[in-house]
Amino acid sequence: MEHDSIDLAILSALQADGRMSNAALAERVGLSPSACSRRLDNLEKSGTIRGYHARVSNRALGYSLTVIVHISLSGQFQKTLREFEEAIKRCPNVLVCYLMSGEYDYVLRVAAKDLADYERIHRDWLSALPHVVKINSSFALREIIDRPNVGIDPAIV
Repeated sequence: MEHDSIDLAILSALQADGRMSNAALAERVGLSPSACSRRLDNLEKSGTIRGYHARVSNRALGYSLTVIVHISLSGQFQKTLREFEEAIKRCPNVLVCYLMSGEYDYVLRVAAKDLADYERIHRDWLSALPHVVKINSSFALREIIDRPNVGIDPAIV
């Protein structure tokens, strides 16, 4: 879907404040409320807007440890990848999972309460995943930036 400068302005405004009312959003991007509502509906239906949610602090919930995990599988057959991906989706501590090119097959971002909690996650979840032959874990020392989305500049269009 191609996006014009108004779509990008809507997306930018919602990234800054996802709780903004339709009337406030319409005023901010220079549309009538009904025209803004139609555009917003189109952005949602096209999948450009994938949902609305609160960004909750993992640290505030007691998950102070972020672990970057590299995983190698026994092969990259379609069945192998599918079985791994179905299983990883069930692990509640895995925040992000990417299929990768390069040395490792997958990279994960995992939230844990502490080292003992990560040991449990590693033992009970990650090591039990189908087709895993190698797990490499790195512990984040400090978060520098965590953007939920890429910055949008409506003036670029």
